[in-house]
Amino acid sequence: MFTLTSSYQYYFYSGATDMRKGFDGLCGLVHHELGRRPMNGEVFVFVNRQRDKIKLLHWEQGGFVLYYKRLERGTFELPKMDPASKTCRISWSFLMLMIEGITIEKSKQRRRFFINNPALAS
Repeated sequence: MFTLTSSYQYYFYSGATDMRKGFDGLCGLVHHELGRRPMNGEVFVFVNRQRDKIKLLHWEQGGFVLYYKRLERGTFELPKMDPASKTCRISWSFLMLMIEGITIEKSKQRRRFFINNPALAS
């Protein structure tokens, strides 16, 4: 069951990822390459060189969850980012569009109210 929602923070790893990597290998990338803690509740997104496979690594209470999708045809569209950067934060909506194969040529996202302090959101 897919339990990820817009309440999480999503980080896209820009390097091509060997999809043979499992939990430990991806945790190593998160820790050593991105400088982040894999068990902090964020979701980390990895794509292979051919852009036809995607893995999402997420820590939930009690253990890691790994989501994996392989396309039979086509490729995933990657976020535009600085080539020197190893990661970028992506939105839930971009992730869903990426997974569903939807490309928006020209778009403008309108400003929305957002509570930046989690303590105030309760």
